[in-house]
Amino acid sequence: MLLTITTTARPATDLGFLLHKHPERVQEFSQSAGTATVFYPEAGEERCTAALLLEIDPVALVRSRGKGSPDFSLSQYVNDRPYAASSLLAVALGDVFRTARAGRCKARPELPGRALPLELTLPALPCRGGPDLARRLFEPLGWEVEARALPLDEGFPEWGESRYVRLALRGTLRLADALNHLYVLLPVLDDGKHYWIAPDEVDKLVRAGEGWLRGHPERGLILRRYLGRRWSLARTALARLAELGDETEEHLEPALAEDAPAGETAADEAAAAEAEAAEPVDPADGQATRPRSLSARRREAVLARLEALGAASVIDLGCGQGELVGALLSRPRFTRVAGMDVSPLALTIAARKLRLDRMPDARRARLTLFQGALTYTDKRLSGYDAAVLMEVVEHVDPPRLAALERVVFGHARPRHVIVTTPNVEYNVRYAFLTGLRHPDHRFEWTRAEFAAWCGRVAAEHGYQVTFEPVGDDDPEVGPPTQMGVFTR
Repeated sequence: MLLTITTTARPATDLGFLLHKHPERVQEFSQSAGTATVFYPEAGEERCTAALLLEIDPVALVRSRGKGSPDFSLSQYVNDRPYAASSLLAVALGDVFRTARAGRCKARPELPGRALPLELTLPALPCRGGPDLARRLFEPLGWEVEARALPLDEGFPEWGESRYVRLALRGTLRLADALNHLYVLLPVLDDGKHYWIAPDEVDKLVRAGEGWLRGHPERGLILRRYLGRRWSLARTALARLAELGDETEEHLEPALAEDAPAGETAADEAAAAEAEAAEPVDPADGQATRPRSLSARRREAVLARLEALGAASVIDLGCGQGELVGALLSRPRFTRVAGMDVSPLALTIAARKLRLDRMPDARRARLTLFQGALTYTDKRLSGYDAAVLMEVVEHVDPPRLAALERVVFGHARPRHVIVTTPNVEYNVRYAFLTGLRHPDHRFEWTRAEFAAWCGRVAAEHGYQVTFEPVGDDDPEVGPPTQMGVFTR
């Protein structure tokens, strides 16, 4: 299997710094089913090409193939994997170029952030969907795609085309992004992996897809194929793609529902988790440190502010699938924690993720989860030191915001209320974003609009409000998330 990476950015030999592989050396790396070699066919100031050659031991590969592998019935006799790029190459790429995928370069720290003119070529790779699928997957990411179907036999053109394509990608992107695109999409094109798909595949997918996967128009197809049509894993991955906002019940279902296996249940998911410990999993995965997602930074900012306020009891209004609730429970200083959401599905997933049925009694006694709506008064909302509305208000129709204000600030009246919401001015920094950050958002505020709303609500209900940025505070457009902290 062969992958070549070419750049014409001067000096082109900077590619060696980015890949952490010296152009004057040939380096070999042992893989579970063969050997990966990195070398440079050309290395000049104006043009530099790095090649990753993966040589597979067919005997070792046949012995390791599981029944879930593609073409299992023929794999003991006919095996194309030593010759065609697939998940084997993706795993080798993830291992050999681990630091490059993470966007790190100690010698030249300014290089990983630069977009470079790149050309990636793969002479042969399985593509179940043909050249059209390759274009549908790569073109939305900024690539110019040249995909050509390969004939079954050049000597017999009447036999037609094979399921393999020759792929060339050209574009100006960060090298880390380019490598992560390949890492995710090679097994998607092949629609199969050479190893057991365990629950930790969700972590790999979310890390590699950060910043581009959530907004991809073929997101559902990518999740289904990458995760082997494991419905529970695909749903989990979809829920975790929160870089630009949290999925809601009505948008969890459509992207994946057409491929949901009949009868898959939580018991199946538990069985898969048990199998993870027993089945061999390919160890060569990026353990590289990835930048924290915006959702993680938002959660950390809210936790830090709650601790600074000295709150002991906290209710998460619109708790979704329980990420903040779980973080609150992990800190003993929060003696009473509640999560409320309008979606029964979200609460069911939250209970599962929090392992409510196996939670120790002491921790379980601190937790309350319940279904409710923020536009109706509810005595269960009262009696907490602090309430959190994290990425919630933008999901409420503007005419109903007044009802939310009365319920939270007028009826429940916690001493502190923390509100986070997207800063619409920052949306220009997301290259592939069109419109609002989430299809369920009813609006998104500028910084001035958010400040005006907060000021009015605080004045009407006897609160004072301060503002904090969440995420990198861009000098021109501000932070991606804005946070208001109300104190009564």
